[in-house]
Amino acid sequence: MQAPIVIIGGGFGGLYTALELAKQANHPPLLLVEPNERFVFSPFLYELLSAELALWQLAPRYDNLLAGHGIGWLKDRATAITPEASKLHTVGGKELNYSRLVVATGAAPFSFGVPGVETYAQTFRTLADVDRLAALIKKIKQQPQPLQRIAVVGAGPTGVELACKLADLLKGFAVVELLERGPQCLANAKAFNRQQALLALQRLDVRLRCNCEVLSVGAHELQLNQEGSETPEQLKIAAVIWTAGQQSKPPCPQLPQQRNGKLQCLANLQVQDFPEIFGIGDGAFVPHDPPLPASAQVAFQQAPILARNLMRSLAAEPLEDFVWRDLGEMLSLGVGKASLTGMGITLAGPAAQQIRRWAYLTRLPGAQLPLKVAAGWLGEFLEH
Repeated sequence: MQAPIVIIGGGFGGLYTALELAKQANHPPLLLVEPNERFVFSPFLYELLSAELALWQLAPRYDNLLAGHGIGWLKDRATAITPEASKLHTVGGKELNYSRLVVATGAAPFSFGVPGVETYAQTFRTLADVDRLAALIKKIKQQPQPLQRIAVVGAGPTGVELACKLADLLKGFAVVELLERGPQCLANAKAFNRQQALLALQRLDVRLRCNCEVLSVGAHELQLNQEGSETPEQLKIAAVIWTAGQQSKPPCPQLPQQRNGKLQCLANLQVQDFPEIFGIGDGAFVPHDPPLPASAQVAFQQAPILARNLMRSLAAEPLEDFVWRDLGEMLSLGVGKASLTGMGITLAGPAAQQIRRWAYLTRLPGAQLPLKVAAGWLGEFLEH
């Protein structure tokens, strides 16, 4: 029996590649190695925090998603790869043979070595992160104190979207500080979206500080270095959410990597010098000019090409290079509001939020889930 194609990681890149492979004729056995029980559609985490969406709408279980597709699921975590033997090793002690391997382990928050980040800062990537932040919001509202602050570090898309949502949820109970080491927020965003984000931050009274470096994080304070200031500043905080950087940690240090841990891949998504191993998503560096954004949209587009290339690789056929198509950019900017540029549309406000929801709806995995979510949204719309 042919060894399976093994996919490490059930995020956007891994799950969507598995589903695309399941559509290919005469595919070998498929195995997804993923330790979590639920797939998280991360663009909707903000709506889960604000209770605009329910858990089932954005975090379906893997057993439900994979049922009927002929994809095996091992609820385990990969720890090491032995490329010369085509074997994968897991925390649970499994030793798996593979015919081809997909590394889709994504990226994790990176502290840049700032003292206290790993001890005291929260992240915003998982369902557990949402639960912790929701509990903090509830506590602040139930036990109000003067001059409470929540600091969001990093004014990229995640930081800006989260700061806007927090400001809407905490209005009158706490101040949201958005801290950015660079000279502006959303440095790589479309000009219209950046402008709308700045207006939203102003409307929601989020205190944006650019050229502001975090020197250390404590249990209840940050030490900051604001450009132009002669002495560091101590900022009292109720909590800090760290969105400032990412680093990949693939389970195989001998594979070629960038300084940030991303696997060095070819344009066809093969890992350089390892033709049986492929990379996808945030954990893969694919040469492209300009550099590819760290977004779910990249993984969406890579998955069908990777699935075809895996089958072509097994058949010793030429592989297809990945070509990025910029389909636009969408930002959530508080409860019920968004901004978008793309698909021939430039729009901000509640209408943009509805379009954002429907655009992401078409990307939800599985055959039945998008229809169920759409029915739920239609019901909410008719009620209003």
